[in-house]
Amino acid sequence: MVKNNRYRLFLTGFLLFAGVFGGAYAQQAANLQQIGPTDKAATHAKLKATATEAGSGKEIYPMTPYDISPLLIGEKIEEASLKDADGRSVELAKVFDNKPTVLVMYRGGWCPYCSKQLSSLQELEPELIALGYQLVAVSTDAPEQLRTTLEKKELKYTLLSDADLSFARSLGIAYKAPKEYLQLLPTSTGGMDKDLLLPVPAVYIVDKTGCIQFEYINPDSRRRLNGDLLKAAALSLKPFL
Repeated sequence: MVKNNRYRLFLTGFLLFAGVFGGAYAQQAANLQQIGPTDKAATHAKLKATATEAGSGKEIYPMTPYDISPLLIGEKIEEASLKDADGRSVELAKVFDNKPTVLVMYRGGWCPYCSKQLSSLQELEPELIALGYQLVAVSTDAPEQLRTTLEKKELKYTLLSDADLSFARSLGIAYKAPKEYLQLLPTSTGGMDKDLLLPVPAVYIVDKTGCIQFEYINPDSRRRLNGDLLKAAALSLKPFL
């Protein structure tokens, strides 16, 4: 009950502001804080209902970033095993269990908007750590590409590889890549992106159980969450995580 009140008092207003600032699914997430858990689950199930092609068992994907059906605030992120920059497996549930997490989903080191965001996050990381958070960023890049990004951008936080986009799919933010990316993705993902997908850039604040407490998801990949807004969200959520 405390969480629901907290969502209404903080996230509804904040996400509406974030929605004005950059569009995104903030409005949808904020609206869903006003309904009960059963209704929210039913609503999300309805959004996911077309994820599998009738009769074929073949998974189909949104054709544009505006067609995605993302996980919503209050829902739990599925367990996932990702690779770090050295190619080692990392269980995300164990990462979350360590401390509250600012989880960033970005397209890849090849994306100029992602590159700028990664640098901005590095500047913000000390403040997030001081608030009790850890910063983790996940992309479609293969592990060797992550190593290049870490060294080039001089990043101190963790980068993880979701080269086959299985994690992005579980978050509901994967969509079919436009044709201008079809030659790039087999190389940047090490051939793992068999379905030629891209993730919609997103930022989550996740508690130690893997439950989403805040999200910013914008189908316009040029518009990223402002650092001041992220810091405000992290500060406001701190007493409850």
